[in-house]
Amino acid sequence: MSHEPLEHQLVVPASVAADPKAVEMLRFWWSEGQPVMAIKPAFNDPRDYGVMLAIAARNIAHVYHSTQGRNEDETYKQVLSGLQNALSGPGFQTIAETKSEA
Repeated sequence: MSHEPLEHQLVVPASVAADPKAVEMLRFWWSEGQPVMAIKPAFNDPRDYGVMLAIAARNIAHVYHSTQGRNEDETYKQVLSGLQNALSGPGFQTIAETKSEA
């Protein structure tokens, strides 16, 4: 369903495709100026989602380093700064949507 150029599309990593016990926990889009997500409560302890977000922040910094040559540590600090700003700001309203028929 993606209308993005092929080079911008995300693919399932081979290690995930080969793991019959792999669980998709989150999908995230930016649509019409707002974040849109589908989330599965896959962890027994919601704090584990915090761990996942921390791992994602580190991986985001690495992707910017490997694709754009940015300094990984500085980029990580920028990601954390954005996270802190979002946590202390007004945030976004949670709206439950119905499933699409796609």
